[in-house]
Amino acid sequence: MFNIERWHEIFEAISKNKLRTFLTGISVASGIFILVILLGAGKGLQNGIEKQFERDAAGIIEVWSNTTTKEYKGLNPGRQIQFRNSDYSQSIQKFEDKLDKRASTFNFWGAVISYGKESGAYQYRGVDPDYGDIENVTVVEGRFINSRDLAKNEKVAVIGMKVKTDLFKGKEALGEEISISNINFKVVGVFTDPAGEREETRAYLPLTTVQRAFGGGDKISNLFFTLKKTDDYDQALAQSRKFTEDLKQLLKSKNIIAPDDDSAIGVNNTVEDAKQVYDLNLYIRLFFWWVGICTIVAGVVGVSNIMLIIVKERTKEIGIRKALGASPFSIISMILHESIFITTIAGFVGLLASLLLLEFVGPMVQSEYFQNPQVDFTVALTTLVLLVFAGAMAGFFPAYRAAKIKPIVALRDE
Repeated sequence: MFNIERWHEIFEAISKNKLRTFLTGISVASGIFILVILLGAGKGLQNGIEKQFERDAAGIIEVWSNTTTKEYKGLNPGRQIQFRNSDYSQSIQKFEDKLDKRASTFNFWGAVISYGKESGAYQYRGVDPDYGDIENVTVVEGRFINSRDLAKNEKVAVIGMKVKTDLFKGKEALGEEISISNINFKVVGVFTDPAGEREETRAYLPLTTVQRAFGGGDKISNLFFTLKKTDDYDQALAQSRKFTEDLKQLLKSKNIIAPDDDSAIGVNNTVEDAKQVYDLNLYIRLFFWWVGICTIVAGVVGVSNIMLIIVKERTKEIGIRKALGASPFSIISMILHESIFITTIAGFVGLLASLLLLEFVGPMVQSEYFQNPQVDFTVALTTLVLLVFAGAMAGFFPAYRAAKIKPIVALRDE
């Protein structure tokens, strides 16, 4: 099959048509280059989207209260619904077997937090222990709020890194006391958040302490739940939708809200959000594949046309070979070798150039929704296989045509 004489013929044919071969190679190389760059860009979009969802635990269902819009059981519309501890406890009691994490919060905005002579306006929240996992915070010093803090109404605080930086100016924060609206709390932890500095301008306190110390009674602001994981995404989506609907009906019944009043209780189901975003990302990547493959096909068509011209120019040579006993397979093999060689070498150059560009330029691209564009080994290998196949297809039809040439007709060709 591959022998010295065959390779000599290939290089001789290429050397006779250097410009034509170069331009053909450029079309193939640019096709694979564009495909890999587009795939890398698609991966960058996916990484950016996944980074956004790292802000919180996967599959959060957040619930909050709004104002009623419909009359129900003699109560006028326009009532402000207020969740209380009993709403949270009844929800847990009814759905205990479905829940993975659960938490309730009571929020205050723009409170003055001070340490020594330093002070600033920050948000603080009364939270349950699971809230740290739901919010996906990382405790870098100390610990998070625990069940003992809630049971004992401890005056302890877990502060964000931004709060520590602003108030402590490089000093150790653990064990120190900060003042929140003129009430002292002991710092037991410092956290960071994947969402960045905005989320780190918070202080987390035990929910029971906040309700008692700041006159909240048994009021709560939000309910947070995550469900037990399933292996199938569609099943997880269906499960979360059913849970959301059942939870809304429970809360509506308890708070005397019309069953069809969809505005009184707000729900954010991130499982649904994730499906929409990942579906969009899938469509973008499929579009990139389509554009890239179409570009490669254009290059391959160029290779095929060049091979047809080569067959036409070498018609007499092919006729002589067949007259001397060359088999159709040897004729096809000769044309295929040249086609595959040109396509593979050009494609490899395009592949290498695109990988180098992604390696060196990709990390320099800084965007919230586009991070670390790259192509993994499997995709690179797939593109290489596509190249070899494309080269074979580009040469097959001209080669088959050459094999069908009759020696007597070929010898008459001028």
